[in-house]
Amino acid sequence: MIGRVRFETLRDPLWNNIRVDELTLRLIDTEVFQRLRYVRQLGLAYLVYPGATHTRFEHAVGAYHLARNTLALLAESGNEIDPGEQSIVRAAALLHDVGHYPFSHALEEIGQLNHEDVARPLITTGAVAAILEQALGKTAPLRVFQLIRGTSESSLQGLISGSLDLDKIEYLKRDAFMCGVPYGEIDVHRLTQSMLIVAGADGGAPTIGIREKGLSALESLLFAKYQMYRNVYWHHAVRSATAMYKRLVEDALRAGAIDPELLASYTDEGLIHRLEHAHPSTLLDALRTRRLYKRALEWPAGQLDSGFGEWISVDRERTRRAEDAIANRLGLPLGDVLLDFPMKTEMLGLDIPVLRRSGEIERLTGQGWPGSINLPTLSEELYLSARWLRVFVAKRMTIDPALVKAILDEVSE
Repeated sequence: MIGRVRFETLRDPLWNNIRVDELTLRLIDTEVFQRLRYVRQLGLAYLVYPGATHTRFEHAVGAYHLARNTLALLAESGNEIDPGEQSIVRAAALLHDVGHYPFSHALEEIGQLNHEDVARPLITTGAVAAILEQALGKTAPLRVFQLIRGTSESSLQGLISGSLDLDKIEYLKRDAFMCGVPYGEIDVHRLTQSMLIVAGADGGAPTIGIREKGLSALESLLFAKYQMYRNVYWHHAVRSATAMYKRLVEDALRAGAIDPELLASYTDEGLIHRLEHAHPSTLLDALRTRRLYKRALEWPAGQLDSGFGEWISVDRERTRRAEDAIANRLGLPLGDVLLDFPMKTEMLGLDIPVLRRSGEIERLTGQGWPGSINLPTLSEELYLSARWLRVFVAKRMTIDPALVKAILDEVSE
């Protein structure tokens, strides 16, 4: 007699009914996962899109749902997948965001540890690890983490981290839905139904690929990502609020008001309350009351010389010096001038094996397929048009572009 597996059904505004098995329920009930209820998926975007108050919690459950459905589709297509391996993949999809800081990715931009590295002890020790070990064996926590970190040798790695990962599909759909914008339209069913496990290049390990008929759905993923970056993630007011948040947290860290080791344990409001009591500031007051800094200057990445200002997104010490230098030249208080250049990201990092209609397997990479499909070039062009270098100031004013460029050049040396 086969033992029964207990399922619960969660109601979700995006995916409707999500079936959750007993192992997943136990993982959801851990303190580590429950914190995600209080960490917004889109950080401070709710100051621009009022509906963007959804959290990492429902996104993670949605990623689990997509993993569950995609694994079933792969099995139906004749791919033999060990049931234990399927459970590992579903757990990785569920737990992939447990290391996130308050207000999404912003704190990684000031030099804090990558959220995936933060997740390691949360998954490989404590309550989560105990549950995984009991259900799936001693090596399960590490295997789950390796999938999340992108270092697993599993043939299913691409479902969790890669060009076609389910996390990306889920957040683009959910973010567009919750923001009330029509930009996240992805042909999810066509895309997931086109996925398959194919032999690796030159006799390498099997990996996730796509049938040629799914390329149009892949294009829908590219356009959705571009539209969401241009209109939501890199919206000028969202980036203004993010720049303000980064500076005020950085100020608090420099003053010793916050323990950097505890940052990843806070919820959104928990961190704000801590800042209010331990390091109050006019910058924090402005953010809380939505008195966002204004654009004084902005340049699209496509109009900048190659490499110009790239350090703004990765070198906080240098960026802070440039901000303060501009403020001094303009006679403004320190902290009234903020620089922002979103961290460079691939609009669609491509390295996907494609099963052609002829039966041959070819890789769609950054070089594309000349004469057939040129998604990589299109991706780069879209990326350059969405990313802007901006100077924000506390009060509306005009700034001489030559002054700013001169200071940025000075700081770069």
